[in-house]
Parts: sequence; structure tokens; C-alpha cells
Amino acid sequence: MDFRSLSLFAHLARTLHFANTANQMAVSPSTLSRTMQRLEQETGCALFERDNRSVVLTSEGKRLLEFAERWLQEWQDLREEFRHPVEALQGRIRLFCSVTASYFLLPDVLSRFRARYPQLEIKLETGDPALAVEKVLGDEVDMAIAARPDALPGKLHFISLQEVPLVFIAPRGNSPVARWLVNDEPDWDHLPVILSQQGLARKRTDQWFRNRGISPNIYAEIAGNEAIVSMVALGCGVGLVPDAVIDHSPKGDKVRIMDVSPALKPFDVGLCVPKKRLEEPLIRAFCDIARQSREL
Repeated sequence: MDFRSLSLFAHLARTLHFANTANQMAVSPSTLSRTMQRLEQETGCALFERDNRSVVLTSEGKRLLEFAERWLQEWQDLREEFRHPVEALQGRIRLFCSVTASYFLLPDVLSRFRARYPQLEIKLETGDPALAVEKVLGDEVDMAIAARPDALPGKLHFISLQEVPLVFIAPRGNSPVARWLVNDEPDWDHLPVILSQQGLARKRTDQWFRNRGISPNIYAEIAGNEAIVSMVALGCGVGLVPDAVIDHSPKGDKVRIMDVSPALKPFDVGLCVPKKRLEEPLIRAFCDIARQSREL
């Protein structure tokens, strides 16, 4: 049992999906399977229950996950202490992200960073995720949590944190748009569509419609995904948002995900940092914490 094996196990225990873990941890599916088999041989018990449709942790697997997370975190903290003594770091980091990212991605990274460097200051700015990359390139912030652009600017370094599906949403129950949406078969000629004003979501939506020869009936163009969820919940039309926005919206229970085919390419959400600043102690420390959060 070694650090890499436990890292792979901890990631798989969270995703319960061999293909996703293999892809995100940069190993082949066969290597991942062999590693899990070796762990089961070393522990002398089954860690996962598998069938053709699902993977679940056994009770022994859950106990090993608790141990793995504790051991991996202690190791990461020790390694970080050796590399960057706490007393050597001073200053402030300016960070930009969307409101939703501040709920579902940032807390884990920030809690680890604050625990390791309690004397450092974080200045957090939230806003339209479409502006994130421009803010980093314009030196308005030191780094940002954002969806990776299809063409990442050469000046930026990107640390992937989580894959987030991009989905069409419709209002639940009876609404003014129901007559143009029967069994998730949209009448795109009449169905009002609410889209992001700019950014990667808008580019992918426009491309999706172009590929299908559809001229959408655009009802509104909005800055910020949270507002799109609210407008859809009110019955103003259908919209397109990252599904994490629904989970963390107060109006999330008023909308539903549409079964639209083909699915749009998901977002790769992560940390955008200027390459020229990667060796600055504060930036490097924050990036290291972000990588640790991804691995765990």
C-alpha cells in the first residue's frame, strides 16, 4: 500500500466510477483495476461491490476511505510544511469566481488553505463567470475559478478541479411555455430561450443550435447563471446552465433538467493562474492546495 494507490482508491471511492477516475487521475482503466485488486489482496477484504451497472463501497471500503483521507491529508500537510515554511509566506491573494463556485468548489480549497496559512488574506470577488479569464489576463485578480476555455490562452496555467455538465433546464409544472415543450420535444421556433450574455456557455449553446440548423427564439440574454435559473423558475422560458448552479440555487427545486440530445460538452472547471506568477510563493502555495483538493 502506497501513496499513489491510496490516492486512486480515495478518488474512486468518491466517484464510484472507474472510467471517470481513470481519466481524471491519468491512469489506464486496467491499471486502476489492478491497483484496486492489489489493495483488496493487501487488506484481505472486498472494498467495492461491483456489477454491470453500479459500484458501491463495502463497509470495509468505507473504513479504508476514512483512513486514506486522514493519512493523505497528513502527508500533504507535512510535505507542504517542508516545501513552504508557514512563516515565510505573507500577503494577500485576490481571487475571482462565480457565486455558485463559491458554494460548491471554493469552500474545500479555502478551508485547507486557511488551515495551513491562517495569517494570509484572501480577497474574494464574485461575479459573472464569463469575465473570469479576462480578469486574470488583465491583472485585476491573481487567479480565478473558471471553466477552461476551448482555447486556453498561452499566458495561463489551468488546474482542473471538477467536471460540470452543461444542461438545458425548464420550469416544473404548468407554465406559459409548456405548450411548446411536450415530452421534452422542444418547439424551438416558438419556445423562449434564456441564454448567457457571453462566455463559454454562450459559445457552446450557439454552436449546438448551429449544428442542428436551429434559430433559437431568444427571450433574454443574462449575465450570470444564477439569474437564468430564476427566470426559468418563473416560467419565462428554458435556459442553459452548468448543473451545479441548479444544486445551489434557492430556485433549484422549481426547475428540471431537460432530456435533450445530444448532450453539450461539459465544463472543465478549475483554477486559472498566470504562468509568469506560478513560482511566486503565495500563488504556488494556493495552487498546491488546489491540486490536493482535486486528488482527494
